Amino acid sequence: MSHAKPNILFLFTDQQRRDSLGCYGNGVVQTPNIDALAKSGVRFDQAYTPTSICTPARASVLTGLMPHKHKLLANFERNVGYLTELPEGTIPFSRYLRESGYRVVHEGKWHVGEKLGPETYEMEGPHFPGWGPPVQHPEYVAHLERLGLPRFRAHSQVRGVFPNGEPGNALMGIYDGPEEGVFDVFLAERTIERLKECAREYKETGRPFYLACNWFGPHLPYFIPRKYYDMYDPADVVLPESMKETFENKPRVQRHYSAHWTFDSFTPDEWRKIIAVSWGYVTLLDKQVGRILEALGELGLADETLTIFTTDHGEFVGSHRLHDKGPAMYDDTYRIPFIARLPGGRKGEVDTRFVTLVDLPATFVDAATGKVPEHFDGASLLPILRGEPTPDWRRDVVAEFHGHHFPYPQRMIRTERYKLVVNPADVNELYDLDMDPWELNNVIDDPAYAGVRSELYRRLYEQLKASGDNFRHWMSTMFEVGEKIVDASLSSFQ
Repeated sequence: MSHAKPNILFLFTDQQRRDSLGCYGNGVVQTPNIDALAKSGVRFDQAYTPTSICTPARASVLTGLMPHKHKLLANFERNVGYLTELPEGTIPFSRYLRESGYRVVHEGKWHVGEKLGPETYEMEGPHFPGWGPPVQHPEYVAHLERLGLPRFRAHSQVRGVFPNGEPGNALMGIYDGPEEGVFDVFLAERTIERLKECAREYKETGRPFYLACNWFGPHLPYFIPRKYYDMYDPADVVLPESMKETFENKPRVQRHYSAHWTFDSFTPDEWRKIIAVSWGYVTLLDKQVGRILEALGELGLADETLTIFTTDHGEFVGSHRLHDKGPAMYDDTYRIPFIARLPGGRKGEVDTRFVTLVDLPATFVDAATGKVPEHFDGASLLPILRGEPTPDWRRDVVAEFHGHHFPYPQRMIRTERYKLVVNPADVNELYDLDMDPWELNNVIDDPAYAGVRSELYRRLYEQLKASGDNFRHWMSTMFEVGEKIVDASLSSFQ
């Protein structure tokens, strides 16, 4: 059976490093299923999140808007005064799909708002709230009971020490139960069952579907079975070059975040173990991706389904002497894995054009309706996946950050060679990624880069102005950006 509108299968992990996958160059970690997806589709080498924090990034995927437009700027758990729900009247991409006849199903992590879940935004599926697996959720508890397993518990938890001497956040630990008891495995089971339901309806009526599996991993803490906890030998882990970070000529907040995430509590060998355990979690998730893709194939739908794998943002895992994510716009957390397979499209290719998560809803709606809503900030990836020319495609990517534990505004522009980060509260950053791929040397004040700095300030300012981002007003008074600003209220004095 052939249909003009493809089904859409969206596989979305939480806080995953790009270099945690074999297809992105990791020669140790085993990710055969995601690697196979890359071989059957397009692997994007320059994919970015619009912001490196869960809720704003996920809200951008839902709305097609950059965070400064959809206004959901921080996770509700650490919110310091921002909105905790999207503004009333926000249009989700799911509406366009439903109006085009799609069944729209969301499984797994939501974390777009505090109380409003998928059903509010015209998607089927339960609301699994919060940043981490809700292990007390009745549907998960019932799943454990069916398997004859006790409630989820992790022992041998690893924690550092906060600056005040208190135990730090949990980074990892061992789950005593079998694989089937892990929350992310439970979500894969649910997704496969929903896939079968959607497939039956599709074959009987021709109704296409959008189905998303949103995992909670490999976000820390890494609470996984011992099989995966000890899967990789720490001796095989090469510590990243950016662990040599000194924070010299860097924003002070980075040093504070390093202390908050207790980096110096661990020895280099202990960091090798932390990284190795994070890889074990990635392999566990890769197995779940494989199970879902296998079911898609067995149902005869692989060639009729647009399949996309990506994550909301990356994670430091010790890089730059940091962990988790936060007000540091390094590629470790902003450059993400992104793989797409379109029926009849390009196969086994690597694409180096700049793409972002904001392109996802544009792609979904384009696949369903043949057009992209004018108010969306992203662009459809379908022309790229089909191998069509895209002469006007973006030459750079812009990202933003607004804070988490505290307000901390940042804006970034990333080109093929350079990255500029504007930090109003501290020193700005400029990196020459050809000479310094680890982003250790801030050349913002180097006279040799004066021309580059000026050009990037101008380009960033122009893009912020075009998108209506008021952060540009800071730039207009602080830097040469090509526009003279006159405050109308003071005009009579000039």
